[in-house]
Amino acid sequence: MTMAGTALAPTPAPAAPTPAPAKRSLGRALSERRTRFGLLNATPVVVYLLILFVYPIFSTLMLSLKGEEGGFTLHWYADAFQGANLEILLTTLRISAETSLLALVVGFVLASAISRLKPLWAGLAMLVVVVPHFISALVRTYGWIILLGDNGVVNNALTDMHVPGAPVQLLYNEIGVVIGTTAVMLPYTVLLLFAVMKGIDRRLMAAAASMGAGRITIFRRVYVPLVAPGLINAGVLCFILCLGYYLTPALMGGEKQTMVASLIDEQVMKQNQWNGASALGIILLLLTFAGLLLLRLLKSAGEALRNRGTAS
Repeated sequence: MTMAGTALAPTPAPAAPTPAPAKRSLGRALSERRTRFGLLNATPVVVYLLILFVYPIFSTLMLSLKGEEGGFTLHWYADAFQGANLEILLTTLRISAETSLLALVVGFVLASAISRLKPLWAGLAMLVVVVPHFISALVRTYGWIILLGDNGVVNNALTDMHVPGAPVQLLYNEIGVVIGTTAVMLPYTVLLLFAVMKGIDRRLMAAAASMGAGRITIFRRVYVPLVAPGLINAGVLCFILCLGYYLTPALMGGEKQTMVASLIDEQVMKQNQWNGASALGIILLLLTFAGLLLLRLLKSAGEALRNRGTAS
């Protein structure tokens, strides 16, 4: 009887699905006080960005696409990728890459040494690295010219040590440009790497050593992967800053070390060629975006490898 009653009992109807909340329309969102207040606060920032960033870039782009007779043309971009202009562009890329690599090597050594100091001494060491950055770049560049000159401190020391070939030509060539530009970019590298190295848990290296790993293995398998994000950030930042750097290459380099910034200055100030200079500026901007995109891709690849290693 109980089984029959159970079988004949009506099954309860399934509960009706709760209706999904209706999406708020744009007009309803704008009618809310919070939204209107947020838009009112954002308006000055948007206007500021449009006037000081978007409009100049758009004007430069339109000027680079304007022909001598007023029509649309790609002549200035084609001219930037041929002849002497192409050689200057390649020189800029090469010097930027060399500067970034040297700044990474020197900055890695400095940041690693500073990160191992006690907080008081580490703060003093960081002051020594950072404070020269607040001195005028022109003053620092002339200081390097005095140091690296034929009768400068460096060549006098090499001559006193009877180094073959001394005095060495360290100015008005690529060596001088890379040295001077590296000195300017070094504080950025040290700051970025120091921030990453200071956050590394030293117990990881101690654990690897307790399991029999040698110093080289610990450095290669533990320390470098942990510092890799900082290395990538510092390298890309130095490369981007070097692309448009003007002062030090102009003062410490020769004719073969002319960079794009110097070429833009020459076209504007001497040749009155604003269209070609605008095209070169847009090319530098695109190279900057390419560097930022590369940074993003490298970060994504590093996170994927880290997640894969954690999962395994």
